[in-house]
Amino acid sequence: MFAIIETGGKQYKVQVGDLVCVEKLDNEVNSVVEFNALMLEKNGKVTTGNPYVKNVKVKAEVVEHGKGDKIVVYKYKAKKNVRSKQGHRQPYTKVKITEIV
Repeated sequence: MFAIIETGGKQYKVQVGDLVCVEKLDNEVNSVVEFNALMLEKNGKVTTGNPYVKNVKVKAEVVEHGKGDKIVVYKYKAKKNVRSKQGHRQPYTKVKITEIV
């Protein structure tokens, strides 16, 4: 059984026991988060929602908060001696899928 969830403007395919890094959530570590399911596959039968599947929630536990790898943003204008260099680390929340109800 798996489900497609949506959070942070992105969609993730999840199963029970998966560790998923999603966009940063404001929940505390070890708290429970519920996501709505866009699609559910159970015993070979696929159920899609409009936009969400009714009476289906995906429960997850917040494992940790962190930052991703650094990316370097470098901008320049040719022949103008204009340069700017900036680094960025995207924050994330790692969640563990506990159940699909």
